[in-house]
Amino acid sequence: MKNFNHPDQFVNRHIGPNKEDIEDMLHTIGVNSTDELINETVPSDIRLQKKLNLSKPLGEYEFLKKLKGIAQKNKVFKSYIGMGYHPTITPAVILRNVLENPGWYTQYTPYQAEISQGRLEALLNFQTVVIDLTGMNIANASLLDEGTAAAEAMTMLFALRKPDKAEAKTFFVSKDCYPQTIDVLRTRANPFGIEILVGDHKDIQLDDKIFGILLQYPADSGEVYNYKDIIEQAHKKDILTVVAADLLSLTLLTPPGEFGADVVIGNTQRFGVPMGYGGPHAAYFATKEEFKRHIPGRIIGVSVDSNNNPAYRMALQTREQHIRREKATSNICTAQALLATMAGMYAVYHGPVGIKAIAERIHKLAKLIDLSLQKLGYTQVNKNYFDTLLIKFNGDTREKITAIRKLALSKSINFRYEEDSIGISINEPTSLNDALEIIKIFAKTVNKTLSRKEIAALADSIEVSFDNGLQRTSSYLQHPIFNTYHCETEMLRYLKRLENKDLSLVHSMTPLGSCTMKLNATTEMIGITWEEFSGLHPFAPLDQAQGYAELFTELEHDLAEITGFKAVSFQPNSGAQGEYSGLMVIRAYLKSKGEGHRNVVVIPSSAHGTNPASAVMAGMHVVVVNCDDNGNVDLNDLRNKVEENKNNLAALLITYPSTHGVYEEKIREICSLIHENGGQVYMDGANMNAQVGLTNPAAIGADICHINLHKTFCIPHGGGGPGMGPIVASPHLVPFLPNHTVVNPGHEKGITAVASAPWGSADILVISYAYIKMMGAEGLTSASIVAILNANYIKARLEPYFSVLYTGTKGRVAHELMFDMRSFKNSAQIEVEDIAKRLMDYGFHAPTVSFPVHGTLMVEPTESESKEELDRFCDALISILGEMKEIEAGSADINDNVLRNAPHTAQSVISDNWKHSYSREKAAYPVQSTRTNKFWPSVGRINNAYGDRNLICTCPPVSDYVKD
Repeated sequence: MKNFNHPDQFVNRHIGPNKEDIEDMLHTIGVNSTDELINETVPSDIRLQKKLNLSKPLGEYEFLKKLKGIAQKNKVFKSYIGMGYHPTITPAVILRNVLENPGWYTQYTPYQAEISQGRLEALLNFQTVVIDLTGMNIANASLLDEGTAAAEAMTMLFALRKPDKAEAKTFFVSKDCYPQTIDVLRTRANPFGIEILVGDHKDIQLDDKIFGILLQYPADSGEVYNYKDIIEQAHKKDILTVVAADLLSLTLLTPPGEFGADVVIGNTQRFGVPMGYGGPHAAYFATKEEFKRHIPGRIIGVSVDSNNNPAYRMALQTREQHIRREKATSNICTAQALLATMAGMYAVYHGPVGIKAIAERIHKLAKLIDLSLQKLGYTQVNKNYFDTLLIKFNGDTREKITAIRKLALSKSINFRYEEDSIGISINEPTSLNDALEIIKIFAKTVNKTLSRKEIAALADSIEVSFDNGLQRTSSYLQHPIFNTYHCETEMLRYLKRLENKDLSLVHSMTPLGSCTMKLNATTEMIGITWEEFSGLHPFAPLDQAQGYAELFTELEHDLAEITGFKAVSFQPNSGAQGEYSGLMVIRAYLKSKGEGHRNVVVIPSSAHGTNPASAVMAGMHVVVVNCDDNGNVDLNDLRNKVEENKNNLAALLITYPSTHGVYEEKIREICSLIHENGGQVYMDGANMNAQVGLTNPAAIGADICHINLHKTFCIPHGGGGPGMGPIVASPHLVPFLPNHTVVNPGHEKGITAVASAPWGSADILVISYAYIKMMGAEGLTSASIVAILNANYIKARLEPYFSVLYTGTKGRVAHELMFDMRSFKNSAQIEVEDIAKRLMDYGFHAPTVSFPVHGTLMVEPTESESKEELDRFCDALISILGEMKEIEAGSADINDNVLRNAPHTAQSVISDNWKHSYSREKAAYPVQSTRTNKFWPSVGRINNAYGDRNLICTCPPVSDYVKD
């Protein structure tokens, strides 16, 4: 009864070109059908012989009804579990205008700073919040989660050991750190030969074997310790210190920087970011000025543009350690930019007074409950605490834990339960009535009551005070940014002002190769802010998360079907973390076979920098294999290097299709060679958008892969995160998938945790689930086909003008392609960067610049872009070629031209001081489309060298913006 199907199918909304467009594009390419194009592009020996076995696609309306049914199977209890995750209140102005706003969530990482000033300012705000509250000198623009941040701190300190401590390989971790953090540390430490020593910080004997220590502030139990003495003792022995701190508590407590911490890490989740059953959240990493060139991840800094106006940029960009490839100490390639923006804006909206008031209210409610429970006869053991109480039970009183738990669950309340204690962590949404309800539960269990009058008397006695040395006296967040936008009208305008400075998918295509900037559909996004998904604590009882369990099960089935593998771990919360996790799984598998000596990973020279960095982190030795003149793996070099290392070969790490934008036709032979010599094949899933429904990792011969859900499966990039990189494994590797110390998925021989939460950033899995369920098998396959079609259409249109660096044997490219721009350096003294900046004047984000080959532009249009947009992009590049020809012919000045001076701001164009040899019109309106829909870069070209020489990573003083 097909006649009754709703005509509005999601696949037609997701895919850009319509039927007529596709016919025209095929004609331009020179083929008769998409089948002919795919047959000429994808090697026949890896093509799938049957359709994907996925459920029937749902329309958007149908899907949302299904999703609501799943969501309702989750039970959102009042959570007092703590452990680094807390209910919070997201200001509606931030929820609607950042998290739910495609102008923010469809932005890419701000590598092109001139069209990214809004999010760069937002991230600078975040860094300022972290620096001010921790009392440190410098902070990065976020990390993946608190466990990852702790692991990054540990490996940084390990790399910073002085020569006389070269043999020090012990990292002491207080037993009062969060268990999930300790779990992640164990995973990260193992390949480096670092020993994790967990103990009581109060009686640890510091010796020469220890290079660093980690302390929790407040502790996992809730107690607030004064760490000044232990940090002083550590420094006397050249031991560096890390403090994991609750950022909100630092509004009341002495910041770690003031008692000597070398690194401060933590999570900013309670700054208005929902728990989301584990994420995504923005972790933070702050340290001393002397370590600025060792800090992992991205740092936003202040520089100047070509007009000498202040401008923001990513500072010290090589500090993204993966750029150092096999010499890296970290594989961090992304952050949690969208969530960092939210956390920073939470501080902007509330200001220092508001944030402190929120913290004081939490503390006072915790004190009220404490005093009340003591009056009821309970033993609360924390002397100094911010928000967390620890109720101890001894002997026959332990049966009360069971009674309290039963009564609390009947009231839809979750506490933290241990064998002899109950933990209660108060949070921002906790009200006085909530506190009274908690008191009543404990009172009823011992058949006692406290009158409202008695409780009121206790409340009147409460003050915010801590022992000497623990109470904060220093000021914070004094910059006007945090003291201006406190009414919603002004906050809304501030958010919009920043958003308007940034180019995103709401303006035009973002043709970044290897990034897959496709549509992030509204229907896919809607569910992430539903309380049933966003409001769950990651360690809530499993019977309260049956909706998530159903979603995980279905998504695992679908991803396994799409990849040809058996099972999935959703724990890795970025693509690079997926690489690392997969290699750790391979490592564990080889060890189980008695082949732990196998430690060589073979990686093509074209690989993304995270590949060798991840291999090094997994304790592997990297052997780089050359590529031939056609961009493929050099088989002779591969055979030689496999032969040289066959006794120690652990794995091949390869991207497919290759980063050069072609399908390696010998891929099965390559994989077989690795297997014949005892190795495993890890496929980097960065380019899965050219595989789904056409081929898969199992078909090419891989054993395990990760999937960039923020690429192929529509999770938005958010200006540099969040991302998800789940790993999918063959049957023999499944037993080794990651476990978790708090919520164990039960993998028989699983490695320890790779992320703080059991299912990584669970909330955004809703997006990928939605995409698959609405597209269905045929829709997903069509998406792959059109992604290839769009790339080959761009090739056909631009090949008469620019050299395409690599193609397949039949002249086709995969879903992306590279244009060689190196010749223009000689003929017109134009660098590829000049072309990238000039594209901004045409309203486009540049393709990927100089990766993986210097002097090239790598273009990936995705299936979501229409023929009209592809033509607009091609026309822009052809027009820019004409501008370069003018330079070559001498009709345009070789130094003063539209490319060398790009981008052009509105301010520069309307200035009375126009001294260029070309017209204002040529600068600002190079083609007709820019006259009707113009995006103006807010700053001129940024001086990167100046920014690195004058490193400023906090909100600059207002005086810096005032010109003489």
